Amino acid sequence: MRIRWTAALAAALTITACSAPADEEPQERAAPQSHYLSLGDSLTVGVQPDESGVPVETSEGYTDVLYRALKDEDSTLVHERMGCGGEDTTTFIEGGIMRCDLRYEGDSQLDRAVAFLEEHGDRVDLVTLTIGGNNFTGCVNGVPSDPEAEIDPDALGVNEECVADGLERLETEVPVIAERLVEAASPDTRIVAMTYYNPFQALALVTGPEAATSESGPAARTVEIIDAVNASLTASYEAAGIEVADVAGAFQAAGAEAPSEGDGAGLPADLRAVCALTWMCDTVRGPDIHTNPAGARTIAEAFQERLG
Repeated sequence: MRIRWTAALAAALTITACSAPADEEPQERAAPQSHYLSLGDSLTVGVQPDESGVPVETSEGYTDVLYRALKDEDSTLVHERMGCGGEDTTTFIEGGIMRCDLRYEGDSQLDRAVAFLEEHGDRVDLVTLTIGGNNFTGCVNGVPSDPEAEIDPDALGVNEECVADGLERLETEVPVIAERLVEAASPDTRIVAMTYYNPFQALALVTGPEAATSESGPAARTVEIIDAVNASLTASYEAAGIEVADVAGAFQAAGAEAPSEGDGAGLPADLRAVCALTWMCDTVRGPDIHTNPAGARTIAEAFQERLG
Protein backbone atom coordinates (compact mmCIF):
# COMPACT_ATOMS: atom_id res chain seq x y z
CA MET A 1 0.00 0.00 0.00
CA ARG A 2 1.33 3.46 -0.76
CA ILE A 3 2.53 5.90 1.92
CA ARG A 4 0.01 8.67 2.44
CA TRP A 5 2.05 11.40 4.17
CA THR A 6 2.10 14.42 1.87
CA ALA A 7 4.54 17.28 2.01
CA ALA A 8 1.76 19.69 3.02
CA LEU A 9 0.62 17.45 5.86
CA ALA A 10 4.19 16.94 7.05
CA ALA A 11 4.72 20.72 7.07
CA ALA A 12 1.49 21.28 8.97
CA LEU A 13 2.52 18.77 11.62
CA THR A 14 5.92 20.44 11.91
CA ILE A 15 4.33 23.87 12.47
CA THR A 16 1.97 22.42 15.07
CA ALA A 17 4.82 20.78 16.94
CA CYS A 18 6.99 23.90 16.90
CA SER A 19 4.21 26.18 18.12
CA ALA A 20 3.13 24.00 21.03
CA PRO A 21 3.67 25.51 24.50
CA ALA A 22 6.89 24.42 26.14
CA ASP A 23 5.09 22.61 28.94
CA GLU A 24 2.85 20.58 26.61
CA GLU A 25 3.75 17.48 24.64
CA PRO A 26 3.01 17.81 20.89
CA GLN A 27 0.01 15.65 20.02
CA GLU A 28 0.52 13.25 17.16
CA ARG A 29 -2.23 13.33 14.56
CA ALA A 30 -3.73 10.04 13.50
CA ALA A 31 -2.82 8.94 9.99
CA PRO A 32 -5.71 9.30 7.53
CA GLN A 33 -7.61 6.11 6.86
CA SER A 34 -7.18 4.24 3.61
CA HIS A 35 -9.82 1.93 2.20
CA TYR A 36 -10.14 -1.49 0.60
CA LEU A 37 -13.49 -1.88 -1.18
CA SER A 38 -14.61 -5.43 -1.99
CA LEU A 39 -17.45 -5.95 -4.46
CA GLY A 40 -19.28 -8.94 -5.86
CA ASP A 41 -21.17 -12.10 -5.08
CA SER A 42 -21.17 -14.72 -2.32
CA LEU A 43 -17.43 -15.34 -2.62
CA THR A 44 -16.88 -11.72 -1.62
CA VAL A 45 -18.75 -12.16 1.66
CA GLY A 46 -17.31 -15.57 2.54
CA VAL A 47 -20.43 -17.69 2.10
CA GLN A 48 -19.88 -21.29 3.22
CA PRO A 49 -22.26 -24.06 4.31
CA ASP A 50 -22.78 -24.35 8.05
CA GLU A 51 -22.87 -27.66 9.91
CA SER A 52 -26.36 -28.28 8.55
CA GLY A 53 -25.31 -27.52 4.99
CA VAL A 54 -27.08 -24.14 4.89
CA PRO A 55 -25.04 -21.42 3.12
CA VAL A 56 -24.23 -18.53 5.48
CA GLU A 57 -21.94 -15.50 5.36
CA THR A 58 -18.69 -15.89 7.30
CA SER A 59 -15.62 -13.80 8.09
CA GLU A 60 -13.42 -16.33 6.27
CA GLY A 61 -13.95 -15.30 2.67
CA TYR A 62 -11.08 -14.50 0.36
CA THR A 63 -11.62 -10.76 0.88
CA ASP A 64 -11.24 -11.22 4.63
CA VAL A 65 -8.03 -13.20 4.20
CA LEU A 66 -6.70 -10.61 1.75
CA TYR A 67 -7.64 -7.72 4.04
CA ARG A 68 -5.80 -9.22 7.00
CA ALA A 69 -2.66 -9.57 4.88
CA LEU A 70 -2.94 -6.00 3.57
CA LYS A 71 -3.61 -4.55 7.01
CA ASP A 72 -0.32 -6.03 8.20
CA GLU A 73 1.32 -3.65 5.72
CA ASP A 74 -0.97 -0.65 6.33
CA SER A 75 -2.49 -0.34 9.80
CA THR A 76 -4.79 2.49 8.62
CA LEU A 77 -6.56 0.26 6.09
CA VAL A 78 -10.34 -0.19 6.50
CA HIS A 79 -12.29 -2.91 4.71
CA GLU A 80 -15.57 -1.80 3.12
CA ARG A 81 -17.23 -5.19 2.48
CA MET A 82 -19.93 -4.53 -0.08
CA GLY A 83 -20.70 -7.91 -1.68
CA CYS A 84 -23.98 -9.81 -1.60
CA GLY A 85 -24.72 -13.48 -2.18
CA GLY A 86 -26.64 -14.25 -5.37
CA GLU A 87 -25.61 -11.16 -7.31
CA ASP A 88 -25.11 -11.65 -11.05
CA THR A 89 -24.09 -9.00 -13.57
CA THR A 90 -27.67 -7.82 -14.08
CA THR A 91 -28.60 -7.41 -10.40
CA PHE A 92 -25.18 -5.87 -9.70
CA ILE A 93 -26.16 -3.03 -12.06
CA GLU A 94 -29.91 -2.83 -11.54
CA GLY A 95 -30.65 -4.42 -8.16
CA GLY A 96 -33.51 -6.87 -7.83
CA ILE A 97 -32.49 -9.26 -5.03
CA MET A 98 -34.44 -8.19 -1.97
CA ARG A 99 -31.78 -8.91 0.67
CA CYS A 100 -29.19 -7.07 -1.44
CA ASP A 101 -31.50 -4.14 -2.11
CA LEU A 102 -32.06 -3.82 1.64
CA ARG A 103 -28.32 -3.91 2.22
CA TYR A 104 -27.80 -1.06 -0.24
CA GLU A 105 -30.88 0.85 0.96
CA GLY A 106 -32.60 0.70 -2.41
CA ASP A 107 -29.52 1.26 -4.54
CA SER A 108 -27.80 -1.38 -6.61
CA GLN A 109 -24.38 -2.60 -5.52
CA LEU A 110 -22.81 -0.77 -8.46
CA ASP A 111 -24.53 2.52 -7.56
CA ARG A 112 -23.40 2.20 -3.96
CA ALA A 113 -19.84 1.37 -5.04
CA VAL A 114 -19.67 4.35 -7.38
CA ALA A 115 -20.90 6.66 -4.62
CA PHE A 116 -18.28 5.27 -2.22
CA LEU A 117 -15.47 5.75 -4.75
CA GLU A 118 -16.54 9.29 -5.56
CA GLU A 119 -16.80 10.21 -1.89
CA HIS A 120 -13.47 8.75 -0.78
CA GLY A 121 -11.37 9.49 -3.85
CA ASP A 122 -7.69 8.63 -3.61
CA ARG A 123 -8.13 7.29 -0.09
CA VAL A 124 -9.38 4.07 -1.73
CA ASP A 125 -6.24 2.04 -2.30
CA LEU A 126 -7.83 -1.12 -3.69
CA VAL A 127 -11.07 -2.43 -5.18
CA THR A 128 -11.60 -6.16 -5.74
CA LEU A 129 -14.42 -7.41 -7.94
CA THR A 130 -15.97 -10.89 -8.21
CA ILE A 131 -19.00 -10.96 -10.50
CA GLY A 132 -20.43 -13.08 -13.30
CA GLY A 133 -20.43 -16.59 -11.87
CA ASN A 134 -24.09 -16.43 -10.88
CA ASN A 135 -25.02 -15.83 -14.51
CA PHE A 136 -24.46 -19.59 -14.83
CA THR A 137 -24.96 -21.32 -11.46
CA GLY A 138 -28.61 -21.93 -12.31
CA CYS A 139 -27.74 -23.44 -15.67
CA VAL A 140 -26.70 -26.81 -14.24
CA ASN A 141 -29.72 -29.05 -13.67
CA GLY A 142 -30.00 -31.86 -11.14
CA VAL A 143 -27.89 -30.47 -8.27
CA PRO A 144 -30.14 -30.48 -5.17
CA SER A 145 -30.07 -27.56 -2.74
CA ASP A 146 -30.76 -29.96 0.15
CA PRO A 147 -27.42 -31.42 1.30
CA GLU A 148 -29.20 -34.60 2.45
CA ALA A 149 -30.75 -35.24 -0.96
CA GLU A 150 -29.21 -37.78 -3.30
CA ILE A 151 -27.96 -36.65 -6.70
CA ASP A 152 -29.59 -38.52 -9.56
CA PRO A 153 -26.96 -38.95 -12.31
CA ASP A 154 -29.69 -39.19 -14.93
CA ALA A 155 -31.06 -35.78 -13.90
CA LEU A 156 -27.75 -33.97 -14.39
CA GLY A 157 -27.52 -31.72 -17.40
CA VAL A 158 -26.80 -28.24 -18.73
CA ASN A 159 -29.52 -25.80 -19.80
CA GLU A 160 -28.00 -24.37 -22.97
CA GLU A 161 -30.55 -21.54 -23.26
CA CYS A 162 -29.56 -20.45 -19.77
CA VAL A 163 -25.87 -20.57 -20.75
CA ALA A 164 -26.47 -18.50 -23.89
CA ASP A 165 -28.39 -15.89 -21.90
CA GLY A 166 -25.71 -15.79 -19.21
CA LEU A 167 -22.93 -15.29 -21.74
CA GLU A 168 -24.85 -12.54 -23.55
CA ARG A 169 -25.40 -10.66 -20.31
CA LEU A 170 -21.77 -11.18 -19.32
CA GLU A 171 -20.49 -9.73 -22.59
CA THR A 172 -22.77 -6.70 -22.50
CA GLU A 173 -22.90 -5.91 -18.77
CA VAL A 174 -19.35 -6.48 -17.53
CA PRO A 175 -18.03 -3.65 -19.76
CA VAL A 176 -20.67 -1.36 -18.22
CA ILE A 177 -19.62 -2.36 -14.70
CA ALA A 178 -15.95 -1.94 -15.50
CA GLU A 179 -16.40 1.45 -17.15
CA ARG A 180 -18.43 2.91 -14.29
CA LEU A 181 -15.99 1.72 -11.63
CA VAL A 182 -12.96 3.03 -13.52
CA GLU A 183 -14.63 6.41 -14.11
CA ALA A 184 -15.58 6.77 -10.43
CA ALA A 185 -12.23 5.64 -9.01
CA SER A 186 -9.18 7.79 -8.46
CA PRO A 187 -6.33 7.20 -10.94
CA ASP A 188 -4.31 5.99 -7.94
CA THR A 189 -6.87 3.30 -7.03
CA ARG A 190 -6.08 -0.23 -8.17
CA ILE A 191 -9.04 -2.29 -9.34
CA VAL A 192 -8.48 -6.04 -9.54
CA ALA A 193 -11.10 -8.52 -10.73
CA MET A 194 -10.84 -12.31 -11.00
CA THR A 195 -11.53 -15.35 -13.11
CA TYR A 196 -13.60 -18.24 -11.71
CA TYR A 197 -12.84 -21.81 -10.72
CA ASN A 198 -15.23 -24.54 -11.90
CA PRO A 199 -16.98 -26.31 -8.98
CA PHE A 200 -19.17 -28.37 -11.30
CA GLN A 201 -16.28 -30.56 -12.37
CA ALA A 202 -17.13 -32.51 -9.23
CA LEU A 203 -20.26 -33.76 -11.00
CA ALA A 204 -17.97 -36.24 -12.73
CA LEU A 205 -17.71 -38.12 -9.44
CA VAL A 206 -21.47 -38.73 -9.47
CA THR A 207 -21.60 -40.30 -12.92
CA GLY A 208 -18.72 -42.73 -12.40
CA PRO A 209 -14.90 -42.78 -12.39
CA GLU A 210 -14.66 -42.77 -16.18
CA ALA A 211 -16.49 -39.42 -16.31
CA ALA A 212 -13.57 -37.72 -14.57
CA THR A 213 -11.51 -37.94 -17.73
CA SER A 214 -14.34 -37.96 -20.26
CA GLU A 215 -14.61 -35.24 -22.91
CA SER A 216 -18.40 -35.47 -22.92
CA GLY A 217 -21.17 -35.21 -20.34
CA PRO A 218 -22.30 -32.42 -18.00
CA ALA A 219 -18.99 -32.04 -16.15
CA ALA A 220 -17.02 -31.73 -19.38
CA ARG A 221 -19.51 -29.22 -20.75
CA THR A 222 -19.08 -27.01 -17.67
CA VAL A 223 -15.33 -26.89 -18.38
CA GLU A 224 -16.08 -25.43 -21.81
CA ILE A 225 -18.50 -22.94 -20.29
CA ILE A 226 -16.15 -21.69 -17.57
CA ASP A 227 -13.37 -21.31 -20.14
CA ALA A 228 -15.67 -19.08 -22.21
CA VAL A 229 -16.73 -17.15 -19.09
CA ASN A 230 -13.16 -16.49 -18.01
CA ALA A 231 -12.10 -15.47 -21.52
CA SER A 232 -14.98 -12.99 -21.71
CA LEU A 233 -14.31 -11.58 -18.24
CA THR A 234 -10.60 -11.15 -18.90
CA ALA A 235 -11.17 -9.41 -22.24
CA SER A 236 -13.73 -6.98 -20.79
CA TYR A 237 -11.67 -6.14 -17.72
CA GLU A 238 -8.41 -5.65 -19.57
CA ALA A 239 -10.12 -3.45 -22.17
CA ALA A 240 -11.20 -1.16 -19.31
CA GLY A 241 -7.78 -1.14 -17.67
CA ILE A 242 -8.76 -3.43 -14.80
CA GLU A 243 -6.26 -6.00 -13.61
CA VAL A 244 -7.25 -9.67 -13.38
CA ALA A 245 -6.26 -12.20 -10.72
CA ASP A 246 -5.90 -15.66 -12.27
CA VAL A 247 -8.00 -17.63 -9.80
CA ALA A 248 -8.71 -20.37 -12.35
CA GLY A 249 -4.98 -20.86 -12.80
CA ALA A 250 -4.39 -20.82 -9.05
CA PHE A 251 -6.89 -23.65 -8.60
CA GLN A 252 -5.23 -25.68 -11.35
CA ALA A 253 -1.84 -25.16 -9.74
CA ALA A 254 -3.23 -26.18 -6.34
CA GLY A 255 -4.70 -29.31 -7.90
CA ALA A 256 -1.33 -30.29 -9.29
CA GLU A 257 0.07 -30.10 -5.76
CA ALA A 258 -2.85 -31.95 -4.12
CA PRO A 259 -2.25 -35.57 -3.04
CA SER A 260 -2.91 -38.02 -5.87
CA GLU A 261 -3.18 -41.00 -3.52
CA GLY A 262 -6.10 -42.27 -1.46
CA ASP A 263 -9.45 -40.74 -2.41
CA GLY A 264 -7.79 -38.62 -5.09
CA ALA A 265 -6.04 -41.48 -6.86
CA GLY A 266 -6.57 -41.37 -10.60
CA LEU A 267 -8.40 -38.06 -10.60
CA PRO A 268 -7.27 -35.16 -12.81
CA ALA A 269 -5.47 -32.37 -10.99
CA ASP A 270 -8.24 -29.81 -11.56
CA LEU A 271 -10.83 -32.17 -10.07
CA ARG A 272 -8.61 -32.82 -7.05
CA ALA A 273 -8.46 -29.02 -6.60
CA VAL A 274 -12.25 -28.71 -6.58
CA CYS A 275 -12.50 -31.39 -3.90
CA ALA A 276 -9.69 -29.89 -1.81
CA LEU A 277 -10.71 -26.21 -2.05
CA THR A 278 -14.54 -26.24 -2.15
CA TRP A 279 -17.39 -28.02 -0.40
CA MET A 280 -18.48 -29.87 -3.56
CA CYS A 281 -17.07 -33.23 -2.47
CA ASP A 282 -17.90 -32.88 1.22
CA THR A 283 -20.35 -35.61 2.22
CA VAL A 284 -21.63 -33.75 5.32
CA ARG A 285 -22.07 -30.11 4.29
CA GLY A 286 -21.93 -30.46 0.52
CA PRO A 287 -22.25 -30.49 -2.31
CA ASP A 288 -21.77 -26.72 -2.20
CA ILE A 289 -20.03 -24.61 -4.84
CA HIS A 290 -18.40 -22.20 -2.39
CA THR A 291 -14.79 -22.26 -1.28
CA ASN A 292 -13.77 -23.75 2.02
CA PRO A 293 -11.14 -21.90 4.09
CA ALA A 294 -8.32 -23.41 2.01
CA GLY A 295 -10.04 -22.25 -1.17
CA ALA A 296 -10.50 -18.74 0.21
CA ARG A 297 -6.79 -18.60 0.98
CA THR A 298 -5.99 -19.77 -2.55
CA ILE A 299 -8.07 -16.96 -4.07
CA ALA A 300 -6.53 -14.39 -1.72
CA GLU A 301 -3.06 -15.56 -2.73
CA ALA A 302 -3.97 -15.12 -6.41
CA PHE A 303 -4.92 -11.50 -5.68
CA GLN A 304 -1.75 -10.95 -3.67
CA GLU A 305 0.31 -12.30 -6.53
CA ARG A 306 -1.42 -9.90 -8.92
CA LEU A 307 -0.87 -6.98 -6.56
CA GLY A 308 2.84 -7.82 -6.37
